[in-house]
Order: sequence, then structure tokens, then C-alpha cells
Amino acid sequence: MIAYADPIGIPTICEGYTHNVRLGDTATPEQCDALTRREVVAALAVVDASVRHPLPDGVRVALSSFVYNVGPGAYQGSTLLRLLRAGDLRGACNQLTRWVYAGGKKLRGLERRRAAEREICLSGL
Repeated sequence: MIAYADPIGIPTICEGYTHNVRLGDTATPEQCDALTRREVVAALAVVDASVRHPLPDGVRVALSSFVYNVGPGAYQGSTLLRLLRAGDLRGACNQLTRWVYAGGKKLRGLERRRAAEREICLSGL
């Protein structure tokens, strides 16, 4: 796989990885699989550490996908997390569809991703 510019111009490789990536960087399928696994595990750890109660699987899966995509910093400061910590799981799930902008632009790909994450999140309730 060869690094490419995402819709807002950020160099990206594999399944959306952007940290220290330069256009033209390459990765094998095996490297991409390992990188994705590592990042998914890290996103799950962020979600798990952010609440004091166990989350239903659907909520946990959807939110880890969200954290993988937006990063832990954006998640930590979000209304979504505030609602989650307050026990309003449905409200937290519904917040996902607000996160459809990148670089100030509403992106159709993010709308589809967030709709899918919301559906998974709500299915866990």
C-alpha cells in the first residue's frame, strides 16, 4: 500500500493511519494488518479507560471505531464522552452523527461512517 492524501490532504496509509506518514511511504499488507490491530487495541483502551462502568459490546465497538478515526484528544473533550459518563448511552450514540466534518468540510464518507457507528452503538443498548 502506498500513502495517499486523505480528503483534507493529510498523508494516510493502510486503514486511515496518519501518524508520521509521508506521501509515498509504503507498507505491506502484513504491516497494515499489524498497524491496524495495534491502533484498534489502543482505541479500545482509551474507551475502556474513559468510563467506570462496563459498556455493552456494540457501544464499545462503535466508540473504539470513532476514537480510531478522530483520535483520543477529540474524544476526551467531547459532549459524547460527557453523556457516556453520565450514563446516557443513547445520547452518546446519537452524538456520533455530529462528527461529519474534516477541515471545515462536511464529508459524505464521514456521514456514512458515523451513521454505521451510530447503528452499531444503538444496537448494543
